[in-house]
Amino acid sequence: MEPAGESYQDTMGVALGLARRGLGNVWPNPAVGCVIVREGEIVGRGWTQPGGRPHAETEALKRAGEKAKGATAFVTLEPCDHTGKTSPCSQALIDAGITKIVVATTDPDPRVSGKGIDRLKKAGIEVVVDVCKAEADALNEGFFRRIKDNRPLFTLKTATTLDGRIATHSGESQWITGASARKVGHWLRANHDAIMVGSGTAITDNPELTCRLPGMEEHSPVRIFFDSRMRLPLTHKLVSTALKTPTWMVTLPGGDQTRKEAFHNCGVVIIEVEADKDGYPNLPLAAKAFAERGLTRVLVEGGSHLAATLLEYDLIDRVAWMRAPKIIGGDGIPALTGFGVDKLLQAAEFKRTSLGEAGIDQVEFYKRKDKE
Repeated sequence: MEPAGESYQDTMGVALGLARRGLGNVWPNPAVGCVIVREGEIVGRGWTQPGGRPHAETEALKRAGEKAKGATAFVTLEPCDHTGKTSPCSQALIDAGITKIVVATTDPDPRVSGKGIDRLKKAGIEVVVDVCKAEADALNEGFFRRIKDNRPLFTLKTATTLDGRIATHSGESQWITGASARKVGHWLRANHDAIMVGSGTAITDNPELTCRLPGMEEHSPVRIFFDSRMRLPLTHKLVSTALKTPTWMVTLPGGDQTRKEAFHNCGVVIIEVEADKDGYPNLPLAAKAFAERGLTRVLVEGGSHLAATLLEYDLIDRVAWMRAPKIIGGDGIPALTGFGVDKLLQAAEFKRTSLGEAGIDQVEFYKRKDKE
């Protein structure tokens, strides 16, 4: 017998777990999971593969084989209905003999939105929608942002003391938090498409910005640094390893052509963005450029000016805050510079979604509160 209605959420939960495997390595596509059930047994599992192909449905159908005929498919996002590098997943499900499809949420992509479900219904397939919709929407919020708002989702990650300091007044910052919290930071790198820092952080810390969790080195994201005046030395880790790990530099138009060619020869992709009112690359324009290149999820790791400017432009969607049980004092370097908040009504507001511990440190996750 087919799974009872009350079990839909449990089975969709399995599909959502599979979908999460794709976060950070399937852009510009969404991360999708698919589970095929026949006579109460899971006969096929699939999730979007690195680079976005094959799709989750294709993988699940391949594993199910002939058992897909007469089965129910649970899919975390409406099956695609357009022909790109592959044929539509909606048609593949029809051809496989699926008789019922449970969909978590619809796809906002105009090439798909509603069309995949319509094709399935016209083929006589029973379709159930909006099962675990909130969870599915949250999982692919970055993809939805790119489609609807022409920008990726931005997550601000910061590690501070209890009084919100990222370094002492002399600039010492390694390490504010302990090894366990740093592992959480590397996990965040692995499930984002890109990681972004300002030139000050890049020059001061000379970071690699890679994922260094054992076995997940291949999950390192695209590395983005802002450098209005192209000050970063060619010997910097971000530049000298750009041929190995994709690296983008956001800078202002013009500038020394020889310098640009040197960065280009090192493998750095140069993105020129017009200046904002303060003479820095305009962040909304940079966000648009990222979306046009396919990014859906960007992790912001500093510095304090870059983070504050993103908040000023209302571009931070989520926050991951690592808090060490230490106090530095007022002469320490703050996590954020000022961004023009004169009244409390102007403050960026967030809702905490989880609270946990990593060793002796506290780890908090927030999402931006919807404006009323």
